[in-house]
Amino acid sequence: MPNLEHPAYPAAALLHLESLVPCRESQVSLLLSIFGERQQFSFPSIFIYGHTSSGKTYVMQTLLNTLKLPHVFVNCVECFTSRLLLEEILIQLQSCSSETEPTSPVPCDTFNDFVRLFKQALVSRGLQDQTLYIVLDRAEQLREMEANILPAFLRLQELTDSNVTVVLLSEIVWELFRPNVGCFDPLTLYFPDYSIGHLQKILSQNHPPEYTADFYAAYINILLGVFYMVCRDLKELRHLAALNFSKYCEPVVRGEANERDTRKLWKNIEPHLKKAMQTVYLREISSSQWERLQHDDGEPGQLKGLSAHTHVELPYYSKFLVIAAYLASYNPVRTDKRFFLKHHGKIKKTNFMKKHEKTSNHLLGPKPFPLDRLLAILYSIVDKRVAPTANIFSQITSLVTLQLLSMVGQNDQLEGPRYKCTVSLDFIRAIAR
Repeated sequence: MPNLEHPAYPAAALLHLESLVPCRESQVSLLLSIFGERQQFSFPSIFIYGHTSSGKTYVMQTLLNTLKLPHVFVNCVECFTSRLLLEEILIQLQSCSSETEPTSPVPCDTFNDFVRLFKQALVSRGLQDQTLYIVLDRAEQLREMEANILPAFLRLQELTDSNVTVVLLSEIVWELFRPNVGCFDPLTLYFPDYSIGHLQKILSQNHPPEYTADFYAAYINILLGVFYMVCRDLKELRHLAALNFSKYCEPVVRGEANERDTRKLWKNIEPHLKKAMQTVYLREISSSQWERLQHDDGEPGQLKGLSAHTHVELPYYSKFLVIAAYLASYNPVRTDKRFFLKHHGKIKKTNFMKKHEKTSNHLLGPKPFPLDRLLAILYSIVDKRVAPTANIFSQITSLVTLQLLSMVGQNDQLEGPRYKCTVSLDFIRAIAR
């Protein structure tokens, strides 16, 4: 028996919609109840929130497109000003009906102009007799626009005196949206995270045709057993599943095991999944590079730059301090003026270049540097002004404790402390990214 039922829509369309939105039938059923029939007035504004990859955008797009409901879908990150947002809504509204050619967009500077042009577009496109849905994805960007934009969208049905529903999609709760002045509160709807059973069901639908559904479902079960505790992003898990499936199939392709030898398949894929744990949410190597590394049976240490992220996470200014310490340890003092001053004038480089060609500073190892040189380089590589507060000095002490820096000699009161940078170039490159 189908889960989605509504007298206003054909049963075949609802059945097709149910197959497209697995594990979100209850949310879709609730939305259909709120929407009602095409000609009925719906709720003026709906606020849908949930974590990343919980299906908010996909469900709304699939629902509106499958049932062919007139709608406008706008990403607020792309339309980052109120004028771009309002004009984009009007442009898409002109293309809702294919009976006439869309006209050139009219400039829309204020919300009063938008209300007037919006009502004209509804009449010209013949949409005044059915509900029009305006979906604003990444709606948290509305808080950065003018103060009247969000309250006006929440009352757009009242302002235009037309059958329109505004749907806001966001990753944050409504309490962080509500303006200081009174406004019309929308109907809120929460999209919970997918459970491990939901992820198993959704990911198993993408099985390749040359393999059975049970074989691919067993692979997804192994994948989720490894990654579910650290990653519940559906897009990331789908990417990982596609990336590592060929390695899972190798014993079957070589004839060393059949599809039911779960133990052999697990032993073959286990080390590669452990290496893939280092690339979760990171795109420091492409998919082709990862597949090449798997083919060459590379070790996890060959993923240069990745281990620095997984092993240590530093505060914002501590990262710049480590970078500044590395520059101070491996660059001679005479090069500071050239590298870190905008107007350094002419510098004689003949003698320096000849000496530099003979020996590399990386081969000679890190050189000690005083504290004032470290802070001078820090101030030059950070974009904004940094005050020499106690917080900065305490972070230097923490870096020494973590053995990312080492103190050289005694802390003399006249000369001040001297340090060395003890991290590698790969570590610095990973932090600098």
